[in-house]
Amino acid sequence: MIEIHGTCPDRLGAVKDAFAANFTGAPEGLNELAARFSVCREGEIVVDLWAGWADAAKTSPFTDRTLAPVFSTGKAVMATLIATCVERGLLDYDRPVATYWPEFGQAGKQDVTVAQLMSHQSGLPGFDEPVDPAIWFDRQAVLDRLCAQAPMWPPGTASGYHPITIGYLAGELFRRVDGRTMGTALRQDFPGLDLWIGLPESEHGRVAQMRKPASAPDLGPVDAVRRAAFLDKGSAPGGRGSAEWRMAEIPSANLHARADDLARFAGLVATGGLDGATRLSSATLDALHAVRISGPDRVLPFTLAWAAGLMKNGELGIFGPRAEVLGHCGWGGSCVFADPTIGLSGAYVMTRQSPHLIGDPRAVRLIEALYAAL
Repeated sequence: MIEIHGTCPDRLGAVKDAFAANFTGAPEGLNELAARFSVCREGEIVVDLWAGWADAAKTSPFTDRTLAPVFSTGKAVMATLIATCVERGLLDYDRPVATYWPEFGQAGKQDVTVAQLMSHQSGLPGFDEPVDPAIWFDRQAVLDRLCAQAPMWPPGTASGYHPITIGYLAGELFRRVDGRTMGTALRQDFPGLDLWIGLPESEHGRVAQMRKPASAPDLGPVDAVRRAAFLDKGSAPGGRGSAEWRMAEIPSANLHARADDLARFAGLVATGGLDGATRLSSATLDALHAVRISGPDRVLPFTLAWAAGLMKNGELGIFGPRAEVLGHCGWGGSCVFADPTIGLSGAYVMTRQSPHLIGDPRAVRLIEALYAAL
């Protein structure tokens, strides 16, 4: 029997039951090694459950202080940080990126708007030719190549998920108008949250070990766009150790987080508020939530509706029954979601990764149990 820690009110007991079931009878054999599921409503944590071991040898318990790599789930934090620039009048979703970052406007990208960039419409899901994977540790080299590169499809005509590149593009846009990196702004503007874009070496001992998926994800038919995004040499960072990976600031890919603080942060998307203070106005929330494009994605094998950096639940049904919910998933199964209709937000992190690109069945089970109990 797995020992479950944390809090869950009796009225939401079905959530705790689903959490326990993920350790003993999860679908497709994806039994948890360690996981945490946290839910926030109107700024208050109402569910916070964790269990398991932080290491493969099962010598170190997964605790309320353990950090988990959440990979692309961090894109929700990235999108929210961009929204804080919109709130402050530093950015306008409808203006071209080149207004703020002239170099980006090369090779036919001069009209790409901030909203199009954030909704994966700019046509830069990867490099147009194979590169050394170590390039990702040279931020300026990545930016120079992407600025000079022509879009892989006409911008604004389709979305095509940008697994890694969007972090460099959105991160540089943020830096151009704010003056700080996203990692620095996250630490300075939200100092009470245990969320890290660029993890100091002093915190590495708190990071849980991940077990990689037993099989590769199903990308559907592979073409040049999907190869550039996921399969070409250099489509993802490599050639350096895990310590250097953790310390790098890659907002699209290497957020390290606790689920409870990730759920709190996602409350900004749900309500605009955090710790009793309004951070995002209703106008900014409307702009952040608005669907910018919907249809078959050029990279992920799904029909998706993209807001300004977040997936709209719509007909996906991976973030509960409400179409209005927004969220994002990360490699291996983690996710974050925000429901603006009832001021609800939540986050799921785990250590056993699955091959599901979005909608890991363990997370779906938890979110469905939550909504059924509400």
